[in-house]
Amino acid sequence: MLGRLKSISATILLSLSAAGAPVQATAQFDGHGPDAWQVTGVAGDDWLNVRMGPGSDYAIIGSFPARATGLALTTCVPFMSERQGVMLSNAERNLLDLPPRWCLVSDGQTHGWAAARFLQEAQEPAEQDRNTDRMTADAVLLVERLYAHHKQAMRGDALDPLGASRATDFFMADIAYDLSQRTWQANPLYDAQDTDISDFRVTPDPHRPMFRGMITVRAEFSNFGQPETVIFNLRADPAQHGAPVRIMRIDHGGWRIP
Repeated sequence: MLGRLKSISATILLSLSAAGAPVQATAQFDGHGPDAWQVTGVAGDDWLNVRMGPGSDYAIIGSFPARATGLALTTCVPFMSERQGVMLSNAERNLLDLPPRWCLVSDGQTHGWAAARFLQEAQEPAEQDRNTDRMTADAVLLVERLYAHHKQAMRGDALDPLGASRATDFFMADIAYDLSQRTWQANPLYDAQDTDISDFRVTPDPHRPMFRGMITVRAEFSNFGQPETVIFNLRADPAQHGAPVRIMRIDHGGWRIP
């Protein structure tokens, strides 16, 4: 009998996870799934709604970005124990005519119910590392481009990257317009009125380049021989097409933008 149960269990699990594809939340028995989950099937410029209860009639209380991963799953409804999952065939489960499945999930800050069809087993660490490396490289390149375009604009050879026509190329959409309307008392990228820049470089933060979707980049340089460091915080901007990496904050130590 035990051998038969093992065979049935293996058959069900194989049918629910075809050809090595990521295991969907709909295929998991409560309490017996992977340790970490991620959002799937959501456009890069969109979010997965998190609700007060298991259904679209409940109020939205938060959201997870399209690339969210490392989510903890507490339970799903309709509930199905491991024993029930093993004993029921696919045909028998279809006859139950169960409603759409919802899962109680958390990223450590946002907690609530999300539609199970938008959740899957988290990618392997190697794949996560590749995504982190790619986004971090994009962030470094963006900050380098920001300084390069700013330098060209100061010579009159390019449009100001902080101006209304270019700000969204570098900054989050919700702050770009406000930045373009500000009058600066000091150069916002160097925190100085006069500049003589040398030894300029942009690098990922050596301690934690990316955490919970936020990327930290450092611009280091000397101004009139004095070493300076500017901290940039960036993340994917779902308000812009394709959710590109954009700057959300510039930290000069004593003051921040915005």
